[in-house]
Amino acid sequence: MTASSAEGGNGALTWGKGNAPERVAGILRDELFDGALPPGTRLREEELCDRFGLGRHTIRAALRLMADRRLISHERNRGAFVPELTQERIDELFGFRKVLEEGSLRLALAEGADLGGVTAAVEALEALPEETSWRELTETHGRIHLEIVAAAGNAHLLETYQGCMDELRVMLAVIRPDFSVHRFAALHRHLLDQLHIGGEVAIQALMDDIELSGRAALLKVLHRAQRLRPVQPPAELEKHRR
Repeated sequence: MTASSAEGGNGALTWGKGNAPERVAGILRDELFDGALPPGTRLREEELCDRFGLGRHTIRAALRLMADRRLISHERNRGAFVPELTQERIDELFGFRKVLEEGSLRLALAEGADLGGVTAAVEALEALPEETSWRELTETHGRIHLEIVAAAGNAHLLETYQGCMDELRVMLAVIRPDFSVHRFAALHRHLLDQLHIGGEVAIQALMDDIELSGRAALLKVLHRAQRLRPVQPPAELEKHRR
């Protein structure tokens, strides 16, 4: 099984195509992938209605599509917004990834599966020019990990993994300043070489990749943001300033 053979399944949403809510959701999704809508950004219905020339019903339907896929959050009395990056969110998503990807790779290795799809995806990443958009870069990067899962030949694993890919790409938008095309390509060429060795070497290389170029990179951004966050004055001091 390859990743491409399963695309279009899982009731796939035609992002950017289809009906009006899907087209709006597709545009906003691409902006999330590029980092144009950073964590904390409010998605106000009135502004989106004006921007797209559409009614509230359509905009609300688009926002529901995005919330259903965990790209944004929607809360009563607060509306829709891009969720903040937190250690809990990072640990939850990357713990999920590790379970799925490690399990898939173990199945693939046990069956002597062909890793040709992974090789092709790494070569596609290496072929990207340095000026490639972050959205295209993360799409190509995601294909590598999707092909690792696909190599297990288990449609349920592949479908489940596809369900977290967009949320992962939104989260990875914050590490854009720390990674170049060349760095991503070098990391994944090393991973591919280790995968071809097989056994526990391959498993450990995959776990290291998920940790170092994923979870640890996100935690670095989170801790950097926390250090730069202005300290709020004590309530009593603030009272005297008024």
